[in-house]
Amino acid sequence: MKLVIGPLACMLLLATLSAAEAKGCIKGAVVGGVAGHYAGHHGFLGAAAGCAVGRHEANKRAREQRETTGRGANEDHER
Repeated sequence: MKLVIGPLACMLLLATLSAAEAKGCIKGAVVGGVAGHYAGHHGFLGAAAGCAVGRHEANKRAREQRETTGRGANEDHER
């Protein structure tokens, strides 16, 4: 039963995300699902983990880009 609840909870969580928040999730889910399938027929768990990692990496890249862009704009205003 526990084996079913985890993937269902992940799928429910993914279904509630809006399209704007899915950046990085699709690519990570595909890669994680394939890796999970070949690592022991755990495609759903791999897809959920891949989605989480892909989303984290997308957020990190966006944050770094905002910081880089913000610094450039602030330096111009100080001159």
